[in-house]
Amino acid sequence: MKGIWEGESCFFCGSTRWLERHHIFQGANRGRSEMDGFVVTLCHYCHNEPPDGVHHNRGRRDELKRMAQARYEVEHSRDEFMSQYGRNYMEEE
Repeated sequence: MKGIWEGESCFFCGSTRWLERHHIFQGANRGRSEMDGFVVTLCHYCHNEPPDGVHHNRGRRDELKRMAQARYEVEHSRDEFMSQYGRNYMEEE
């Protein structure tokens, strides 16, 4: 399935080079992330290089998770999101 935010350029910087797919939710939720379309196109630098790559930058990771949660809640309740993904990303820690 094509992700909601997959395209021909990096979601963050707009680069069209060295593009990679990033599952917004990892680990046990990776398959669910794929199924729900929570996959985004990122260039390698915005994906996996410090300090701004999402695998090294919690702020960027959480931004994507909040976007995914907001999209999910268009058709589902917050309780449903939390039962599927285990956490409410709309609240700051």
